[in-house]
Order: sequence, then structure tokens, then C-alpha cells
Amino acid sequence: MASPPSTATYLFFLLLLHAAEVARSQSYVGVNYGIVADNLPPPSASAKLLQSTSFGKVRLYGADPAIIKALANTGIGITIGASNADIPAMAADLNFAKGWISSNVSPYYPASKIILINVGNEVLYYSDENLKTQLLPAMQNLQNALEAASLGGKIKVSTVHPMSVLGQSEPPSAGRFDPKYVDLLKGLLDFNKATGSPFMINPYPFFAYQSDPRPDTLAFCLFQPNAGRPDSGTNIKYMNMFDAQVDAVKSALNAMAYPDVEIVVAETGWAYQGGPNENGATIENAKAYNGNLVAHLRSMVGTPLMPGKSIDTYLFALYDEDLKAGATSEKYFGIYKTDLTSIYDIGVSKSSQGPLATAPAPALTPPADAPATGGATTLPTNSSTTTPTTTTTTAPNSTIPQNSPTARVNASKNAGSLNIIDINFVVVIFLVVASML
Repeated sequence: MASPPSTATYLFFLLLLHAAEVARSQSYVGVNYGIVADNLPPPSASAKLLQSTSFGKVRLYGADPAIIKALANTGIGITIGASNADIPAMAADLNFAKGWISSNVSPYYPASKIILINVGNEVLYYSDENLKTQLLPAMQNLQNALEAASLGGKIKVSTVHPMSVLGQSEPPSAGRFDPKYVDLLKGLLDFNKATGSPFMINPYPFFAYQSDPRPDTLAFCLFQPNAGRPDSGTNIKYMNMFDAQVDAVKSALNAMAYPDVEIVVAETGWAYQGGPNENGATIENAKAYNGNLVAHLRSMVGTPLMPGKSIDTYLFALYDEDLKAGATSEKYFGIYKTDLTSIYDIGVSKSSQGPLATAPAPALTPPADAPATGGATTLPTNSSTTTPTTTTTTAPNSTIPQNSPTARVNASKNAGSLNIIDINFVVVIFLVVASML
């Protein structure tokens, strides 16, 4: 009869499980890799840069073969996109969808770890009603094409929505989808639920800040100390706008009876430079927002309505894009320069601070540049253009700012403390196991 496992064995397995969870948490942090620029480094250099960070995922706006190939065998999850211009043909013809998979996925998978395909970007933002009704059939045909290629259970299909799909967002518990989108969203959410794919959204506290003149709004947006904002529906005090915006989406999903559909943040970020009317676009604020967001995600505290888990979040963006149209800030969302050095440090470099490094502590005093009442209401283009397989380039996709800041959250735990606990836990267990072997 085999002897029962020793205490040392149990502790060893506990250590492995904990280490796996810590490693898993890093995959929650991804980055957008836009290419609307004429000065970007080669994809091979970008792949090495990404490997030097703790970014576990990268989102492309198209299906650039050079980038997809460069990311082969890196272990980095890749989200790719079919352009808005591809949607009509993809909706009308299953063979077009099969050809798209044959050209953009099959030659690279699984060496290139493609995990998700977005059909279009912020389609519901645009005025093209035909495109909106073609979105779901296009997604269904692409899903069928994946299944025909024996990839149906391995790669998900979704689309990315602007925050303007919410008709109400404040307080977060009252979050509801705009009635004009409900019928379209019901079909899309049925698809998400049936296939296990995420509902993808673009919350930008940076843009909400432009239209919210309250004195504490900047600190609230940057995860800095503030008085918090109570949700009258739940009595939860929200301490940052990111959680409030995400929870508003969660409330809207719950209200439509889709509580189990996962939310993924496809884009969020903060411009470090902008025009004279773009309040808060500074390097200090960009560093504070992105760095504190990374720390918040690593803490695994979650949001008040989704505690104990981090929302998969793609920061915008890897590089500046000097050819972007729109407001001045559109060109200045990059975290890295094109010479591969960081514009500001958000604690994701493996070499300098390690994969569990916490974000640098921002200044606690918000800059005194709060917008005047009725501040800027620009509709910036926060997503890169995508290039369809026909080589037709679509117009830049846009993200509309949140009409209302919805902001409010449970105080996020200090990620630095949690990461120290993680490391101490591993060390203690290792020493205990070693002493018992």
C-alpha cells in the first residue's frame, strides 16, 4: 500500500499553486500595439521589448503578419482584429470568413498564441446602421470558420464597444445600456454567452476628466487619495473612476440578465501631452494612471461588484502614433519611445524591477489644472486604424468619452504590500519544505 503524501509534499504543491496564481495574475495586464505611425521599430524589436516586460497579452488592431510572426514562441497572448471594412463581406459569405482565417490565423497558430479575434472596432459608435446589423452575422461566420479549421475551442471571437453604449452610468449600480442599442446588444451578448467570449469595452477616465469639473476628480481618476464617491444604490464608496466605469458596465450586463459574460477592458490609458484645452495631459498624470492601474490589477482586489479578480485590461498604448488624426493627445498615449526606452516607468520592466514590481508612487497632490465647468468634450480617436486583408485601410476608429464620470470604488489595496506578501510566502514555504526533505 502506498504511503500517504508527506507534509512537505502538501506544502510543495501549495507553493506551486500559489506561484501559478501569481504568474496568472500577470496575464491580466496587456497592451495595445497600434501602428498608425511612420517611425516605429521593426516587429522583431517590439517583440523583444514585450518579452522584457510583464505584459502577458498584446492587442493588434489588424492582423499584421510581420507582427504576428515576430510574437511567435514568446508565450504572449495575441488579440487580432478584422477591420470594420471586412464586416459586410464576412457577414454575407462564410467562405470569406474561412479565407480570412486561412490567411490571418492558420499559418501562425499555435506558435503565435492568438487568443481572440475582434470583428470590427466600436461599430456601434458609427452612424452606419447596415454595419451595425451586419456585425453579429460576421461574428457568427467567423466563429463557424474557426470551427471548420478546428480552432473553435481555442480562439474566441468578440468585438469592442465604446463607452457610449451606456445610456446611464452614474452611479455605477444604475448602469444601463442605451435603449437604442439594446436589441443589437442582446444578439451580441447571446453570442458572447454561447461561445464564452468576452464583452469588450473602452473605459477612459482621461476623457471623463475633461467633462467633470469637480475639484477631486483628477485624484479620483488617477487612483490617488481622495474622499471617494458613494453609490446611492449600494452604499459602496468608490475610490477611483476605473472601477466605477467598469462596474457601470457590469450593472448594465446584470440588468439585461447576462451576469456571467466576462468583461475585458480592450483599451484604457492616459495621454502625456495634449492641446491647450486637454486638461491633465502630463507625463506625471500618465505615469500615475497607468502605474497605479497596473498595481491595482496586480492586487487582485477587483472592483466592488466583481471582487477578488482582476479584469483583463489592455493599456493604450505601446508606442506613440504620430500619424493619428484628431485631438493633439491622440499622438501621445505611448508608454515607450520608438527607440525602445520608456517614456515613463509604470513598473512593468522585468530587468529593472522584476515581474511583480509595483508601480512607482505618484505625487499625492493633484496638479492644479482642473477644467472649468463644461470642459472639453472632444471625441478622440483612441484606436488605431486597422488594415483588412484586401489592403484597404479604414478610417481611424474612435472612442467617445464617457458622458458621465460614473466614478466611485472600494479603496484598492496597496499592491506593493500584497506583492511583498507573495514573495515572503514563497520564501517561507520554500524554507519549510527544504527543512523537511
